[in-house]
Amino acid sequence: MSKLTALALSIAVLGGVWAFLALNPLAGVALVWVGFIAWGCYFHTGGDNAALQKTIAGMIYGAVLAGVALYLVSSGALGGLGALAAPVIIAVTVFPLVIIAGCNLLSVVPANVYGYAATAGYALSTSTAGNVTAMNMTNPVLLIAVSVVLGAVFGMLSGKIAGMLGK
Repeated sequence: MSKLTALALSIAVLGGVWAFLALNPLAGVALVWVGFIAWGCYFHTGGDNAALQKTIAGMIYGAVLAGVALYLVSSGALGGLGALAAPVIIAVTVFPLVIIAGCNLLSVVPANVYGYAATAGYALSTSTAGNVTAMNMTNPVLLIAVSVVLGAVFGMLSGKIAGMLGK
């Protein structure tokens, strides 16, 4: 079997398993689409152990910074700036999202951005921005973090299975 066919087959099968898990027994604990973003991030980052670490660390780092931004906006911080408050908060939290790339574990800026974007997008589309301090799965940062870890692990597993099938 060619390496491409092996990879397509392993991702298809595990993708179905992941979708079943995220949409059924893990519903409310994991988001299928965030898992797939982490899965893709794992492969574009190199598809190895370092990629697994950088995907998870970077995407969770981005989620945390988005959580900080969501908290600041929700709390009315910088409210005196009016319509400029949210853009200033976003600018201030996006700067460390990128400047941290000098640190090896957080050197994959796209991973950092994916985590930030997924968290902000989910929180804003589900009206859960105010839950970023909750210590349960209504907290968008926690929900994204769990989804990232599981998705990246599924990415690693699909790569390993493809490696066995493609021999």
